[in-house]
Amino acid sequence: MLLTVVVSAHRVQGYLRAALESVTGQPPAEGGQADLELVVVCAAGSELDLAIAREFAGRDPRVRVLVHDGPWDTGAARDTGAEAARGAHLLFLDGDDLLLPGAFAEISARLTEDRPDVLALGHDRVDWWGTAAPGDTLPAARKQLFRRAFWNDHGLRFAEGPYGDVVPVHRARLLASDAGTLASLDRVCVRHRVRRTGTFATTPGRAHFAVIDAYERLAAETGDDPRIPAARTAHLTAVLDDPGRIAPGDRAAFFRAAGLPGRYAAHRSRAAVRAVRARAGAAARAGRKSLRARVMRALYRADLHRPLDPCLAVYGAYWNRGVACNPAAVYAKARELVPHIRGVWVVSSRHRDRMPPGVPYVIEGSRAYWRTMATATYLVNNSSFPGGFTKRPGQVYLQTHHGTPLKTMGLDQLPYPALTKGVSFERIVAHTDQWDFSLSANPHSTEVWDRVYPSSYEQLPYGYPRNDVLCDATAEQTGKIRAELGIAPGTTVLLYAPTHRDYREGFLPLLDLERLARDLGPGWVLLVRAHYFYGRSAGTAAGGRVVDVTGHPVVEELFLAADALISDYSSLMFDYACLDRPIITYVPDWEAYRAARGTYVDLLSGRPGDTPGAVATTQDELREVLVGGAWRSRDADALRAAFRRRFCPYDDGHAAERVVRRVFPVGSN
Repeated sequence: MLLTVVVSAHRVQGYLRAALESVTGQPPAEGGQADLELVVVCAAGSELDLAIAREFAGRDPRVRVLVHDGPWDTGAARDTGAEAARGAHLLFLDGDDLLLPGAFAEISARLTEDRPDVLALGHDRVDWWGTAAPGDTLPAARKQLFRRAFWNDHGLRFAEGPYGDVVPVHRARLLASDAGTLASLDRVCVRHRVRRTGTFATTPGRAHFAVIDAYERLAAETGDDPRIPAARTAHLTAVLDDPGRIAPGDRAAFFRAAGLPGRYAAHRSRAAVRAVRARAGAAARAGRKSLRARVMRALYRADLHRPLDPCLAVYGAYWNRGVACNPAAVYAKARELVPHIRGVWVVSSRHRDRMPPGVPYVIEGSRAYWRTMATATYLVNNSSFPGGFTKRPGQVYLQTHHGTPLKTMGLDQLPYPALTKGVSFERIVAHTDQWDFSLSANPHSTEVWDRVYPSSYEQLPYGYPRNDVLCDATAEQTGKIRAELGIAPGTTVLLYAPTHRDYREGFLPLLDLERLARDLGPGWVLLVRAHYFYGRSAGTAAGGRVVDVTGHPVVEELFLAADALISDYSSLMFDYACLDRPIITYVPDWEAYRAARGTYVDLLSGRPGDTPGAVATTQDELREVLVGGAWRSRDADALRAAFRRRFCPYDDGHAAERVVRRVFPVGSN
């Protein structure tokens, strides 16, 4: 076997899938697929990392998964992978690295031609905005490939702790250079994805002083090789220049420890210039605000000096449309478990009529709104609070989200600029920095949120509180809701709930609703719910066997009324799956939607876990699915069961309680 790729994985669930696909998806070299194996070393407590790695191992015999017990150390994990390797050469990647397309074939050809002990690889890096930049020249394991016998013969191992690859990488390169077996491949083979948070490299602190100790060990192990001082100076200077490593208050101490005092004044000058530019930019932005906004912000800043109210929580949903979704379920459960905490809702003036009687609220942008935002201890929302606010120390922000991601979200939308005009991704990232908790409906969501909303919040894998009512529903409740909607007993009810198309204006259903109702005949009713972006009406005729329920305030009640859901790309399908009722995927514009927006799940694949049931791409196919009975066939039931296992593992009717007990001080009243 030619190559073993060792991937160390610790809390990289949002990135690991792409990393493993980048290796297993490499076209085989002339020797065939057996020329490559992938060893994934996961931390014992990283359950999602392990689940992803084992998924790959289950379908590809070239993949093996090892578990690193004890406290996580990247160097020790790499050593574990190297010891288990069977390939003639070793490549060490992290879970946020990528082996670029075609790299294996290029590597294979170069190894066959030169037979080096160390092959330096072309590399680059890409930040969370998708901006690629050339890689640096500093030592890192991902940037070179090692002959395994050479690695073992010289007793090369990674040191424990930070900068553990400095000694083995430098030693290997020096040894190979002396023996004339150091080669390079200019083609960019490895891409490092710079994560915004959650890595050692982005956490300033004195732990980065370890790079100084690493070069002391390197000098000792190489007999003070004269080539090391230049490499040491270059690396230590780069560490100092990186704001993610050495905090401003530690720079003088780092210079002294590194023996580089002469460079400190220059670094202070550059820092001062950066600070002046930042203040100038802030002043310019402030000058563009309206007078009213400045007045409100001034009052708000004064309110920020008031003490936080430990018994006040503020809620918002769907950009201030009223009491709805996960925040509504959390609000209801909080009133039960922590009744001493008063909940206040944020609502826009045009939606204040949606507020139920007796529920406290403030109008967005009002004086009361800003005072509430300044003094509430708890903040709960499924989107964002309006106007921008300063999250204070002591405030606790729960982001519940409002759906399982099928279409691309957050920073994954960057490759689709035509659909994101006016969207500030900088503001999106700044918003995630405010979160303390991010609610996850399933492992898929956890994986996606971790990557597309990069920040240091805690993931809550609890399920969606809004779905508790679906798990606890009774036949009596269903009958009551149907009666309120005017549906006769014994009627088969279909809920048609298509999502918003970014590339279309207004609600234009890709379905002749009246024709479908005629085709189905008596005994069927079609409930139509347009996306909330389109207002409170789908624009369809009311009454008869096509009923417009867009304005119905509680979508979960519509779920309970329906015998089946006809959906496309709406995240409603993941919620409806909790009921274990048929789901029909109707996607006449699948290729256009996927190309324009991007999707995480291939609804048309027919693979268990991807496709929730019967599929139709034309209205005639949809009619046949319904009339012919495929919508509730054995095959459809099997697909739905797999879909539920993947996307509904936490739904047991107690999600709201889990959330309230984690976020609020239950039992302290």
